[in-house]
Amino acid sequence: MGDMTRTSGGRLRRGVVLSVAGLMAAPALVLGSGTAARAASCTTSAGPHQKQVEKFLGRPVDGRQSTADCQATRTFQKAHAITPSIGYAGPLTWRTMNTMLAQRAAGKNPNKAGKCPTDKGRIACVDLTRQLSWIQDGRKLTYGPVPVRTGRDGAETRTGAKKVYWRAVKHWSTIYQVWMPYSQFFDGGQAFHSVTKSMYNPPGSGGCVNMRPADAKAYWKLLRNGDDVYVYGRKPGT
Repeated sequence: MGDMTRTSGGRLRRGVVLSVAGLMAAPALVLGSGTAARAASCTTSAGPHQKQVEKFLGRPVDGRQSTADCQATRTFQKAHAITPSIGYAGPLTWRTMNTMLAQRAAGKNPNKAGKCPTDKGRIACVDLTRQLSWIQDGRKLTYGPVPVRTGRDGAETRTGAKKVYWRAVKHWSTIYQVWMPYSQFFDGGQAFHSVTKSMYNPPGSGGCVNMRPADAKAYWKLLRNGDDVYVYGRKPGT
């Protein structure tokens, strides 16, 4: 799912991404060449989260879409595979940025609210709301927090108390036909494992807790079979 949605007949929903005027102009730009073709890749429409996106990107906060605003927003969207990457300050773009802000605010005290148990010894915590994970031993932070990519809507990472029960440094998924390096399963087919895509790539995983390669490798070294895992919260957009 991106910042643009379609009806069952394939038509764009009015008001979701582009204004009516923007929609009318799009075909001419897409079919053109040179300057017109380049313009087609950047919308002139201000999105519903224009000011928030401008502030996040360090742009002048005026609520008006400029060429520079659009280019900065497109760069962010392309980096995280948010589509369509046309510089529109839509709900998904802002939700992604807002998650990043929540992660930054966590700092080095991700369990300040005490939602992950501190009486289990070594435990891997997964906060779906902030898309963060870390390892702690009692109240001591051992590793992280680090950004993670959890289950998409309809395939959510299940919440609750779990335990690592099976590990494979190079697991092959027969369901998705992909390698899952540094897999550590803790709930049925759900596992920590590394991926090479952005942690903010929508809409999310098939239920696993995706991690950056370096973080997945660190988890592999720190955790063992039988170690506790605690998953809580709710992923934005699910």
